[in-house]
Amino acid sequence: MRRRSWLVAAMWGVALVAITIGVDRGETNCATPQSNGSSLDPRHWTHFVRIGGYGLSLDRVDAIIRDAVNSHVFGIETDNDIPGRYESFLDPRDKLRAIKAVAEKAHAAGNYAFVYIAGLECITANAAQRPHTLFKDHPDWVQRKLTGEPAVFGGGTAFWIAPGDEDVWISPYASEWRQTYMERVRQIAATGIDGIYVDIPYWMTHFEGWENSWASFDNYTVAAFKKKTGLDARTNIKIGDYTDAGFIRWLDFRVETITDFMREIDHNAKAVNPRCMTIAEIYPGIEEGAPRVGADVYELYPVVDAIAHEYEYGGGDHMAASRTPLDWFGYMTGMYAFRSFAAGKASWMLNYSWDGNKNVDRREAMKNLAMAELMAGANVWDARGHVMSGSNDLETRKLIFNWIAAHEKTFYLPRHPVRPVGIYFSPKTRDYFPKEFIESFRGMMIVLLQSHLEFQIVTPRSMQDFHGEVLILPDVRCLNETELDWLRGLVRNGKALLVTGEAGKYDERLQPRNENPLHKLLAIIDPTREQTSTGPARFIYAPRCPARAYYAELHGHFNDYALQGNYRVASFEKLREQISSEILGLSNSEPAVKIDASPFLSTQIAEVDGKIHVFIANFKGLKSNEVAQQVPERNVRIVFLARRKSKLHVLRFLGEIQELNGEWSHGKMSFTIPEIAKGMVVWCGD
Repeated sequence: MRRRSWLVAAMWGVALVAITIGVDRGETNCATPQSNGSSLDPRHWTHFVRIGGYGLSLDRVDAIIRDAVNSHVFGIETDNDIPGRYESFLDPRDKLRAIKAVAEKAHAAGNYAFVYIAGLECITANAAQRPHTLFKDHPDWVQRKLTGEPAVFGGGTAFWIAPGDEDVWISPYASEWRQTYMERVRQIAATGIDGIYVDIPYWMTHFEGWENSWASFDNYTVAAFKKKTGLDARTNIKIGDYTDAGFIRWLDFRVETITDFMREIDHNAKAVNPRCMTIAEIYPGIEEGAPRVGADVYELYPVVDAIAHEYEYGGGDHMAASRTPLDWFGYMTGMYAFRSFAAGKASWMLNYSWDGNKNVDRREAMKNLAMAELMAGANVWDARGHVMSGSNDLETRKLIFNWIAAHEKTFYLPRHPVRPVGIYFSPKTRDYFPKEFIESFRGMMIVLLQSHLEFQIVTPRSMQDFHGEVLILPDVRCLNETELDWLRGLVRNGKALLVTGEAGKYDERLQPRNENPLHKLLAIIDPTREQTSTGPARFIYAPRCPARAYYAELHGHFNDYALQGNYRVASFEKLREQISSEILGLSNSEPAVKIDASPFLSTQIAEVDGKIHVFIANFKGLKSNEVAQQVPERNVRIVFLARRKSKLHVLRFLGEIQELNGEWSHGKMSFTIPEIAKGMVVWCGD
């Protein structure tokens, strides 16, 4: 949520009516661009955006388009928020005209535009001076704590709420509000705008004093929960108690509610404009925040066209300038998870590079952020400070966006696994054991990234697409029967498993099993082994999760070693080598690519457009709030399975494609890369 104080307010409306502006509800008058400024299929513009944000009013349309063209923005975010301001929620006509105008001008310039709307939040400006505000008119619509306290806030609660404003968070089950909201969605889509961008559709649990409320307990929501489950949310569940079956139903219900809300927005938009994309903005990532606010990235991707991640992993103020090297690895882990959940859809990163830090060059911070996001295959959104609009340095934006445009196929064509190590992400385990699972999953992902092993994040939706030799279950405590059947099939087909922690102990409803079915799998493979011992070559069971141990080790001295560059004697390095050796020992096949580089580089190996690529991000030498310029990594050695005459194609971040010759022997081509500064993509071919 990043509002701006200069949002233009519409005229006060007096009736909740369906309003058109010369646009038929069944079709649009605004043609999409003949050329999208991209060499790729215009139907998939969401995959190739380079985003800049702009406040929208009718008199600013020409200036918006001019600035976007000049700074190589492709995918223009505009903000005039119809349902998030009570005045325009009642009467949207002026704002609809502005949306229609910016869509037409963007298309004429060969660009695309999308418009911001709030999800479940609505602000009434100068509320004390108005006889009508949303809360005064409709107190029953508002989310509430279990104690009955309404989710109504004033200026200063968040930076986008001005003094004197009334900020209200609405129940998605408030039927009259929802009917009008969806009508506004249809009207916006009918303008010909290319996308509707829905900002943080959340249950109110993120303002001070509401973090542990597990809201909402308003009459509408309580009635909907009782209809679905037969339980009274006010009396039949123990809030925050994960041992209570009723609370587990409540937790699941809240996620299902937000997912259904976004599904309905998408349905209404496409009913009048099938080409109108639905984009959700959320800031919880893979961690505990997702079930708490109800907006779960894993559940949302199937019901929207793209997600904009305001992912705030990292220390300090969540700026790129403030991230430590270890923070960057956590950030990469989150982005790779998003790309896995997306299943071919786009991932936009509404993230922030710099906000006035005097010791860090803003341009270097911008470059670091863009580099990391590109290496993960995510779309870059440039913004000033901690809002959605502007830029910290317009010339640097131009440089980065122009370079991305020239190499967009390299970063945004689909990435396919070759010979990956699978690592399982369990949404239910994350919901019910967030700390334990995320530490294990993140620790194991960082092992793979720092060991430069090809990985594939596998989920309940994608498990049938996994064809690797080794699958890691990082403390995946909750597994349903479908997942267990799939794991049995892997074992029957000779695949290897690395199981850690208490994986398999519970079912998908957090009910403990009398006997762990994964232990039965181990017994099938080798009945002579103890369940807590290291299994045979195709199965390792590690009850003391090595990934969590590695994650703890990294928090000791990793950032210090990243500054010094010498890591061979570090305790974390010994543990990393041990874990990676165990993983490689489980596999029956040789990796498609071998990389000899320090653990301060993050790598992803994938096939892109028929060629194996390696995406490399360097975090060596970075220091939070002090140093944003990397120490170059030197003499990185990469070995590809390749033909004799193959060359290495090298694309340095913000550089041009170059070729390197290698040494061929026994079907393998070895290359030495003299230097990697910030980041690089390499691929092998003729």
